[in-house]
Amino acid sequence: MKVITVTSTGKKETVDAGFAERVQQKSGKELRQCYHCLKCSAGCPVVFAMDWTPNQIIRMIQLGLEKRVLSSSTIWLCASCEACSTRCPNEVELPAIMDTLKEMAIRDSMGREEAVIQAFHRLFLNCLRQYGRLHELSLLVCLKLVALNPFEDMKLGMKMFAKGKINIFPTRIKNIHQLEAIFRTFGQSKRSRT
Repeated sequence: MKVITVTSTGKKETVDAGFAERVQQKSGKELRQCYHCLKCSAGCPVVFAMDWTPNQIIRMIQLGLEKRVLSSSTIWLCASCEACSTRCPNEVELPAIMDTLKEMAIRDSMGREEAVIQAFHRLFLNCLRQYGRLHELSLLVCLKLVALNPFEDMKLGMKMFAKGKINIFPTRIKNIHQLEAIFRTFGQSKRSRT
């Protein structure tokens, strides 16, 4: 059930009472146990760059503020380092919830503001799938082309290349077929969850 409410700033906002249940069902993680002790936000290494802190995201999910959550940069900036989960006294697994929110945002096309971050995630995984390890030059070239700013970091890239920090040619791991099997299995399990 969706209800339109008026916020304290006078803006209309849609509240979806079933949003928390959908997030919990898709992630398989309990989020009603969060009592907002703020330990997740205090321990997060990237909270300084987020528009909403991790505990605020949980609270907005609980309140049914789907549009605000799925258009947030926080879900894309989460490093999945699990510092929040480790510190949480109720063992709320925030990284798994953030991953679910990313999937929902992509499906609903709500994360347009963070398109470069989405592209980075996709390109990073494609690079791993192709070579079995990260090839920085491939990742950077593809990301710069997608972001439409190919020359933005050229000076820094040239310095790194001169110091031997970036290899021109990628190296592929042995038994790449085993990694492909992992990607295939993971892809199938993801599709069966949605």
